[in-house]
Amino acid sequence: MQSRVRAGEKLTEVAEPRDAMLHFIGRIRTPWTERKDCPRQGRTDGPECRVEVFAPLAEALLGVEEYGHLDLLYWLDRARRDLVVQNPKNDGTHYYGTFALRSPQRPNPIGLSRVRLVRVEGAALIVRGLDCLDGTPLIDIKPVTCEFTPKAPPKPADG
Repeated sequence: MQSRVRAGEKLTEVAEPRDAMLHFIGRIRTPWTERKDCPRQGRTDGPECRVEVFAPLAEALLGVEEYGHLDLLYWLDRARRDLVVQNPKNDGTHYYGTFALRSPQRPNPIGLSRVRLVRVEGAALIVRGLDCLDGTPLIDIKPVTCEFTPKAPPKPADG
């Protein structure tokens, strides 16, 4: 899905990706089917959304219920990848490089949301705080760093 380019925004040539091999681990179900309806940033008081983990990986959710918050990484599959300068306010005066924004339009359209875990339902997580379109491919799930205590013994480099 290609989005419009606003006046003054800049595109670049993007090489065909061939070095990262990702395997999507699930799909995200949200109420939003069009970008214009999707919130700019997720809110933990936003609607409940469903994060469905594919069957072969369902056991990887074991213990996730111990955490109140999770970081979800997902692939913004409907975002353009060639926009390097953006004008998010569409005012023709305030321009920012893509890496200075949380815009979905980026060379590697990886989304990151810190979500509140509401409950686990089998191979699905019910969360609040997402800002992606319905059907977005899921890349990874991680406990929020501040809530996570390593399960492995300390390493010398840990101090």
